[in-house]
Amino acid sequence: MHTGIASPASPTLPPALLPSETAFFLDVDGTLAEIVADPAQACIPPDALTTLKALRDAAGGALALVSGRSIAQLDAMLHPLVLPVAGVHGLERRDFDGRVSRMVVDTAAHRRLVSAVDSFASTRPGLQTEEKPGSVALHFRNRPELGADCLHFMNTECNGDSRLTLVQGKMVAELKFGSRDKRQAIADFMNEHPFRGRRPFFAGDDVTDEAGFAGVNALGGISVKVGSGDSAAHFRLADPAALAGWLARLLASRAPARGPAGEQERG
Repeated sequence: MHTGIASPASPTLPPALLPSETAFFLDVDGTLAEIVADPAQACIPPDALTTLKALRDAAGGALALVSGRSIAQLDAMLHPLVLPVAGVHGLERRDFDGRVSRMVVDTAAHRRLVSAVDSFASTRPGLQTEEKPGSVALHFRNRPELGADCLHFMNTECNGDSRLTLVQGKMVAELKFGSRDKRQAIADFMNEHPFRGRRPFFAGDDVTDEAGFAGVNALGGISVKVGSGDSAAHFRLADPAALAGWLARLLASRAPARGPAGEQERG
């Protein structure tokens, strides 16, 4: 097994896996969906959705999305497929049986935070705010020259409330209540049916996925960085299309070990 930081100059394909013995965890933006200027316009391609459904069935339901997006946003992107999901970097989670848990957040403080970020963005055309349960994100992809100002502002807000954690991603800064991350979300799933006892696989593209990579590595799993940049992930794929293609080939090379995981699709 590889150790240390993966070299961005030496992409390494993940090994072949048995879906019946693997717990699959996937990030969304930059991993399943291409990153676009307006996050609201991002989508998972139809072929990738078809692959996800087949992967869920082959893995006996042991497939979950672990994302910075909210559960509501993830469901809209997956429709009509319904999967276990962890949203807002683990602040909310829906398990295999459909039970939803969310971190309790001071709603008044959350409203004040959203208002402050909205006010900052409103005087700087091109910036976008994204309110989520227990968090708010400030996107500066359309104004990259304002990145330093955005980070300074979000750091100041974070320093003003000890309950907040600053999360930095690709052209985005996000403030969330609490310190839960993708590592903890994956660990929660791994303690539950049908993920328990399997080898974890996690693919992600951003610095927000590094906690997930570290957790999966500690469990002897497979961590995959999608795209360029140094990472603790042991393996690498070039882009979302490469990940979707790799998953499709994995499924094509092996007959599903189990039947469908039950009625998890809306009619």
